[in-house]
Amino acid sequence: MAKRIITISREFGSGGRFIGEEVAKKLGIAYYDKNIIGQIAEKSGLSPEYIQENAELSPKKGLFAYAFSGRDITGKSVEDMVYEAQRNIILELAEKEPCVIIGRNADYILKDRDDVLNVFIHGDMPEKIKRITGLYNVKEKEAVKMMADTDKRRRTNYNFYTDQNWGKASNYTLCLNSSQLGYDRCEMIIMECVK
Repeated sequence: MAKRIITISREFGSGGRFIGEEVAKKLGIAYYDKNIIGQIAEKSGLSPEYIQENAELSPKKGLFAYAFSGRDITGKSVEDMVYEAQRNIILELAEKEPCVIIGRNADYILKDRDDVLNVFIHGDMPEKIKRITGLYNVKEKEAVKMMADTDKRRRTNYNFYTDQNWGKASNYTLCLNSSQLGYDRCEMIIMECVK
């Protein structure tokens, strides 16, 4: 069966978002990343700013912040409500049209579908540092800290809500090293795999 949905999980600085955006353009399909924040905010009743900071990343305090965060009478935390709203939006988007979805545990949320290609983009440290220092105009030390913090928060969120390990090859159809392959080749491989 042809794959009509592409999910892209990625390490910070690997260019996964850029690769996903280019694949969507070249295939002429919808691209969803930060542009779904408004929909998640609307469904959850929380502000877009809160969603921006918390929908894909764990609290900065780590795993215990999830386990012991404030919960309502049903036992749900604010993070649980955000995740549920995000999950529903992703399921709706997958039903609606062919698309590329960046992050947000979409690979796991859509795991029961046969028409999904799950991709994990990673890279070599020197390449990621160079990319981050250029994009965010920060020094190397700050780039390394941003990478460690962002990836830790993505990993914590993913591991908590999926009971799987973020970045583990067996969770994805394809794992691509953008530093070794280059962005163009990553895009070509992904497009070849959706046929």
